[in-house]
Amino acid sequence: MPIKIPNNLPAEKTLAQENIFVMNENRAITQDIRPLNIVILNIMPTKIATETQLLRLLSNSPLQVNVQFIATETYTSKNTPKEHLHTFYKTFDEIKKEKFDGMIITGAPVEQMPFEQVDYWKELTEIMEWTKSNVTSTMHICWGAQAGLYYHYGIQKYPLDKKLSGVYKHTLKRKNKMLTRGFDDEFNVPHSRYTYVKEEDIKMIPELEIIATSKDAGVYLVTSKKGKQIFVTGHVEYDADTLAGEYFRDIDKGIEIDIPENYFENDDPSKKPKNSWRSTANLLFSNWLNYHVYQTTPYDITKIK
Repeated sequence: MPIKIPNNLPAEKTLAQENIFVMNENRAITQDIRPLNIVILNIMPTKIATETQLLRLLSNSPLQVNVQFIATETYTSKNTPKEHLHTFYKTFDEIKKEKFDGMIITGAPVEQMPFEQVDYWKELTEIMEWTKSNVTSTMHICWGAQAGLYYHYGIQKYPLDKKLSGVYKHTLKRKNKMLTRGFDDEFNVPHSRYTYVKEEDIKMIPELEIIATSKDAGVYLVTSKKGKQIFVTGHVEYDADTLAGEYFRDIDKGIEIDIPENYFENDDPSKKPKNSWRSTANLLFSNWLNYHVYQTTPYDITKIK
């Protein structure tokens, strides 16, 4: 939440340079507060687990947040009970006339397919186009980030020699950014994917800024200059045991897969993994809600553009 300070207090300029949310008395008098409306396109197969992970992070803020889940109409998940989808989800057609302060587009296990061959690609492109005029800020996660970079900026994804799976150290390329305020100089993030985007491709787009990268996992955090589109290539929302669940699932399917890197103690899958990215996850989501949604979105939600 903002700090209210007297008008013309000298500290205001310094605090603003440090990305600390300050509000002078004049603004505070006219300040209206309403709940933030966030829509989540959940295309993960583990929808119920993903719901919990995202809601946990969105709730770590003094801001009141209303959440609406939507699912694709052109593809029905085989891993989620139909009753659950019918009860808790809407389709894009049902919400497309509304405006939202923020949106999250999750990842999906389809990164080895060309974008245009994904069953719901046409529907997803309609949704991403809609976000340009109906959502203040959209966060794209993992494959959702690759899909967003491709749709909005024509940036291709490329296959990796093997699945990138594990917990990797990251560093900030730009340290004075609101989205990463409070981050450590080095921070951990889980990744789980078969494809990647090239840093040099992103650097060719003047509208985009690379905020954080990893020596082993590559580009992690990218934003458009005004923060309307945010791309997160890893899974900071994952629980401690999510990578383990994916690993054992692949083993059960007979898939040749390496043990997730930097994850199990001594690379021993019988050991219970520890969460070393929880604080990073909470900071990322609270910063996004505060700086790129709450402070940017108009009070009259119909005026979002």
